[in-house]
Parts: sequence; C-alpha cells; structure tokens
Amino acid sequence: MYDITEWKHVFKLDPNKDITDDQLEQLCESGTDAILIGGSDNVTEDDVLRLMSKVRRFLVPCVLEVSTIDAIVPGFDLYFIPTVLNSNNPDWIVGLHKEAMKEYGELMSPEEIIVEGYCILNKDCKAAALTNANPALELEDIKAYARLAEKLFHLPVFYLEYSGMLGDAEIVKETKAVLTDTTLFYGGGIKNPETAANMAEYADVVVVGNAIYEDFGQALKTVKAVKK
Repeated sequence: MYDITEWKHVFKLDPNKDITDDQLEQLCESGTDAILIGGSDNVTEDDVLRLMSKVRRFLVPCVLEVSTIDAIVPGFDLYFIPTVLNSNNPDWIVGLHKEAMKEYGELMSPEEIIVEGYCILNKDCKAAALTNANPALELEDIKAYARLAEKLFHLPVFYLEYSGMLGDAEIVKETKAVLTDTTLFYGGGIKNPETAANMAEYADVVVVGNAIYEDFGQALKTVKAVKK
C-alpha cells in the first residue's frame, strides 16, 4: 500500500498526448513519487493501457486518475477518483461515481482507491467546461470546500486545480492552513523549478503535467526543486 501523505511530487501524463520512450524513462527514474495517468478529453482504453504498460516497467507507482468509466483498466497501483466539489452538475460530484460502482463495485479493492476532492479554479480550462465547474470563488469559498472535503467527507485528497495557469500562492497557503489530515494537491502552470518550488512551500504535493509536453527539460528539473 502506498502512502500518499509521504509524496511531494507527481508527474501527470495525458494518454492522448505523445511522449517518447526515452522521455518516459527519464520521468519514471527522476525521483518523482508517482506517475499519474489521466486527461480531460479523448481518453481511450487503448491509450491508457499502452501508457500504463510502459510505465509499469519501472518501480515508480503508476496511478490512473479516472475521468471516464470506459477507460478503467486493471493493473494500476492506485486509482484516483475525482469528485468535483464546485461542479454545478451532480453527475461530476456523485452521479458518475454511482454508475462506476454499479458496474465495477464488486471488483474494486478499497485499498487501491483514493478519492480526490477537486476544486477547479481556471474558468478557461477544459476540465472546468467538461464538469460545469464554478471557478469564480472567493478565498473563503475555497477554504470552505477544503473544510468540507476534510471535516464532512473525510476525503484523503483536496486538489486545487488551476489546469494550465499558475494559481495564487497565497490561496494555496491559506487553503493548506485549514487542513490537518487531508493531503493538499496543487496542479496548474508549473513550468519550471522556480514555480514548482514556490507552490511546494504550501502544497503537500505538486503535480506537473503540461510542462512535460511544452518544455521537457524544465519539467524534469521540478522534481529536485520540490524535494530540495
């Protein structure tokens, strides 16, 4: 069983985007705490399976972030299940999750499942449009969602998702201050070691995704920056 409370850095790979075998090897052997596979659109079972089979050759934990029931495949170390707390569509909070349990519930192993309480804060990102999220939140609203995730729902992860843009470090700091047991993930706009280190001051785990495909060398350097 993997202890996510000990993680600091995660690389997130989109199965719908291309990455060379050499780049994948460098990521898996970089010292990152996990490789997270997931995306917002055009995620297929074949692409997920192909990418997972390559990552599994290395010792790093391989995690599937489930965005569509059709792309759930066996063989991952952990399965991250997002529930978008600031969605206006109940399907993304509990509806799709019920359908997944209806189809796969008897096959699921509880120790492999991590539920993430998502708070999407970039109104222009694909994830916000897909989930009908309301990103126009005041700081007190964000903190309330964090408290809801920990105190009411007892979720292991609260995820501040800026997806494509760099968030406000002060918001990350204030959010972390209201959490004691739930692990705070941060994702969005991490393009180099400096931005990674800045967010790592407050977030428990920094997720690096788009930078892998935009500036691979800088993305690779974020591991040491977060773990210094």
